[in-house]
Amino acid sequence: MVGFIIVIICLLLLIILLLYKLYKQKKDVYDFADRLERHLDDLLSDKEMEDAEEMEDTLYGKINEKLGRLSKVWKVRQDANRKQKETIKELISDISHQTKTPIANQKLYLEILSKELTSKRGQEYLVKMEKQIDKLDFLFQNMVKMSRLETGVILIKKEKEDLVQTLSHAVAQIVPLAAKKQIEISVDAEGKFPIFHDRKWTEEAIFNLLDNAVKYTEAGGKIHIEIKLQEIFTRLSIQDTGKGIATERQAQIFTRFYREPEVHEQEGIGIGLYLARQIMELQNGYIEVRSEVGRGAEFRLYFPNEG
Repeated sequence: MVGFIIVIICLLLLIILLLYKLYKQKKDVYDFADRLERHLDDLLSDKEMEDAEEMEDTLYGKINEKLGRLSKVWKVRQDANRKQKETIKELISDISHQTKTPIANQKLYLEILSKELTSKRGQEYLVKMEKQIDKLDFLFQNMVKMSRLETGVILIKKEKEDLVQTLSHAVAQIVPLAAKKQIEISVDAEGKFPIFHDRKWTEEAIFNLLDNAVKYTEAGGKIHIEIKLQEIFTRLSIQDTGKGIATERQAQIFTRFYREPEVHEQEGIGIGLYLARQIMELQNGYIEVRSEVGRGAEFRLYFPNEG
């Protein structure tokens, strides 16, 4: 009987010991996870990591040492990327400045020459030169915009503003071009649509879509614009009665410098839709197209309802 009691006591002590070890191991795991999480947070927030336990001969010490080395490598790369971005920013600004002056001067010289030359042929050449200079100016401006967006030199600044007001500014710019082709523009946007967006760059994206719609819609056609509030996104649609886009080409139209094979006689360099897509993605939105050949095209811009 005594022997049986001793066995029971030994088993109880063994169970208690095992439970204690299990508790200790569990506590160590939690402590390890907490310390590791703190160091990862420091790494993500660019804080200096603790070096006191770098040489500790434990799993935590080894991981800590690796994270410290990773942090230093990451900071070196960040500094290199920052310097590279600054260099690109200066280069783009310099190119922008250097091209504005000669183009402005050429326009001024053309204006003076137009008053000096009186022959009909001379005036025709001046008109042609003016168109070419305007094309060159348009090309440089869009190349600079594209470069700034791609390199992150320009940051999107979203504020809660009425999307209808942004749309109206873009429409105002396109009305003269549409009037020349007698294209009717209608807008369906009742009330206000206050959403977080960058007004300037969103206006740029909308204008690019409207410019495309006017460019590829025959004289006497129609463009319908609609803003609709949905559950997650606010949708801005631009629908035209133009030539339409083949299904197999609809993914390509958003790439840089892409132009439809049959419209090379139209002015443009093929970056308007690319810029529009970039602008929407930088605002956590997106753009899609729905079209059939010969039945026009509809471009939809989706803006998140929450900032």
